Amino acid sequence: MQHDHREQLKHSWQANADAWTAAVREQRIESRRLVTDAAILRAVLACAPKRVLDIGCGEGWLCRGLAAHGIQSVGVDASAPLIEVARAAGSAQYRVCGYAELDNQADLLGQFDMLVCNFALLEEPLAPMLETLHGLLAPHGSLLIQTLHPWSARGTGPYQDGWRVETFAGFGEGFQEPMPWFFRTLESWLALLHETGWRLEWMQEPLHPESEQPVSLLLLLHSAPR
Repeated sequence: MQHDHREQLKHSWQANADAWTAAVREQRIESRRLVTDAAILRAVLACAPKRVLDIGCGEGWLCRGLAAHGIQSVGVDASAPLIEVARAAGSAQYRVCGYAELDNQADLLGQFDMLVCNFALLEEPLAPMLETLHGLLAPHGSLLIQTLHPWSARGTGPYQDGWRVETFAGFGEGFQEPMPWFFRTLESWLALLHETGWRLEWMQEPLHPESEQPVSLLLLLHSAPR
């Protein structure tokens, strides 16, 4: 079943690449427009990294935003169609690369002051990938994760780890395939990160300006001493 979900997830990002690109570039997604895009960009800039790896970069909006602030970035994504549109928009280097390939690509990618996973950790087995990321960090580098706040997802199922389905309702036209994604509780997120050698520096919970409810969870992490 896990393999099936993984294949469906990969297929979704291939099939929905054009629709996702339009949704992001036309700012159709309210939570991104009002809260999360600014939150992740602000968090990166506060750390003042010189070189950033955007893991699961999609159509490249964050890399372009960082370039506007003079920050060099590399974007990787398993979806070749999304990397194609990201390259067409310029402002960074992009590479087709899935999470399982990061270890093999480490020598080509080099080291980074910051690794960013912005709504990109959607699979169930994340421990091997999170352990791999330590090798991509320059000394004193950091990992920044933004994910859906577990509280904001409470209406999609029980508050326990498990697969959910994103239908992209309200994101505009053109989405051809639903996307399975793996939900984690806050306790589960913190345990996973601790088990894979990450030390939490700080945590933020960006709020929706109208409902004043948490939209996302931002986690800044460093490699823990081993």
